[in-house]
Amino acid sequence: MEKQSVFTNFKKISLFGGILLIIFLAGCSGNSSSESTGWFNHFFVDSFSTLIKSIAVFFHDNYGLSIIIITVLIRIVIMPFMIKQTKNSMQMQDKMKILKPEMEEIQAKYKDKKDPESQRKLQLEMMQLYQKYNFNPLASFSGCLPMLIQLPFLIGFYYAIRQTPEIATHSFLWFNLGETDFIMVAIAVLVYFIQYKVSQIGLDPKMKKQMALIGLISPIMIGIISLNTLAALPLYWTVGGAIVIIQTLISKRIYLAHKRQQEE
Repeated sequence: MEKQSVFTNFKKISLFGGILLIIFLAGCSGNSSSESTGWFNHFFVDSFSTLIKSIAVFFHDNYGLSIIIITVLIRIVIMPFMIKQTKNSMQMQDKMKILKPEMEEIQAKYKDKKDPESQRKLQLEMMQLYQKYNFNPLASFSGCLPMLIQLPFLIGFYYAIRQTPEIATHSFLWFNLGETDFIMVAIAVLVYFIQYKVSQIGLDPKMKKQMALIGLISPIMIGIISLNTLAALPLYWTVGGAIVIIQTLISKRIYLAHKRQQEE
C-alpha cells in the first residue's frame, strides 16, 4: 500500500476540520440565543450584530449589503495570513515533488522489514533525506495558524447573522433574507465547488485523487445547511467563498511568477 505524505494528511485534516466547523455551526445554531452570555458572545457576536445594524442603517436598511461589506472586511483582515498559508502550501508541494522519488525508494527498501532495527534505519534515512532538501514535515501544521485566527471572526459573524432579527424582515436583490432561497443555495454550492477546484490547481494527480471525495463534501454540506436556514447565511458564504477563490488564484499566480524569476 502506498504511504501518504505528511502534507497529504495535513490537507485532509484541514478540509475535514472545515467540514466539522460547518456541521458544528449548523448543529449549535438551534441552541443559540440573542440573550446568551459570555465573553465570546459579548466581544464577537454582539459586536458584529451591532455593526450589521449600524452599516445597514447607514445604507437605508440594506442588510444584505451590510453582510457583504462586513464579510469583505473580515476577509481583508485575515488575508495576509491566508496568503502566507497558500505560499507555504505551494512550497511544500514543490518540495514533495522533489522528495517523492527518493522517499519512495527508501520506503520500498524497508517495505517488508518490520523489525525495530530496520524501522530505526528507515527513520534515520528519512531524516537524512529531509535534511538534504531542507524539508521540515512538521511545517505542514503551520497552516493551522490562519485557520485558528479566522475562526473567532467567522463563527462570531455567523451567530451575529442568526441573532439579529432585523435581518429576517428585509429583502436583498431578488430574495428575502429571512427565508430559504433556492437560487442563493445553488450559487453558494457552486462557489464552494469552484473554491475546491481552485485549491486543487498545481497538486500532484495522485494527491488530487486522494482529496477528491473529502473536497466535495464541503459544497454538499453547504447546500444541505443552506436549504434549512435563512438566505442571509448562503449570501455570507457565497461572498466569503468568492473572495477566497480570488485570493487563492492571486496567491498562486504571485508564487509561480516569483518561482520563475528565481529559476531564470
